[in-house]
Amino acid sequence: MRPTVFNRCNLSPWIIGSRDFQDTPQPLEIEGARSTDRRLFARLAGMADPIERGQVFHDYISVKFRLHEWPEHQASARSSLRHSYVQFLHSWGADSNGHAGAVLKAWVESRFGLIATYHNGRLATDPAARERYATDRMRGAAKTMGVAMQLDLLYTFCQDELARRHPGERWRTLYRGTHDPVEYAVRDRTADEASVVTLNNLSSFTDDAEVAWEFGSSVWEVRVPLTKIVFFSGLLPRHLLGGEGEYLVLGGDYRVRSLRY
Repeated sequence: MRPTVFNRCNLSPWIIGSRDFQDTPQPLEIEGARSTDRRLFARLAGMADPIERGQVFHDYISVKFRLHEWPEHQASARSSLRHSYVQFLHSWGADSNGHAGAVLKAWVESRFGLIATYHNGRLATDPAARERYATDRMRGAAKTMGVAMQLDLLYTFCQDELARRHPGERWRTLYRGTHDPVEYAVRDRTADEASVVTLNNLSSFTDDAEVAWEFGSSVWEVRVPLTKIVFFSGLLPRHLLGGEGEYLVLGGDYRVRSLRY
């Protein structure tokens, strides 16, 4: 039985996850994220340097959630990041089917109502995968304080930055490579030979097609609404989170075009 779906944003999960949303994106707002921390976003709006904005954002999160007060930090500021959204992003890059991946997917479920479909197996048909997902989610969440609220602010900050850096744009053309077609449900094929697939509720993309080929034997080109981008490389200062060209994207139904190598 599928769980009852709720969310904490301005549109229903059925709209957010639909193919129509890909064609006609709409703004998404997580309930309370902007209004509760309006002073932060007002301050960021008055800053011209994106690197400085990223550092101010991270410093604000560190103070608000007292990341520096965790007893394990032992005079090492970097070790305190183990308990922050930054570590979850790092860990996602290493293994999206681990504890961090489960926490991030669960956050997407709670905020946007998009149900995870894959975690070490297809969740709809694999009981072992469902048990692993539940276990990883609990273990991962226990490692941090307020991670969901940190991610709320990260998404809101990301949306503001995308609007600043790509004024007037509504989509980004991104690419995803995969060795695991079983992870996806191919729904149908359109007249222009594009496939419609259902992506997991959170998936990694890149803005470089050549990089995508390094991650799979097949590559999809996807027109992704900016409002479905949760994070992108360059949002935060490099000393916090390196990497080039990676995007974390909300799932649902997408029209994709298969590339030939």
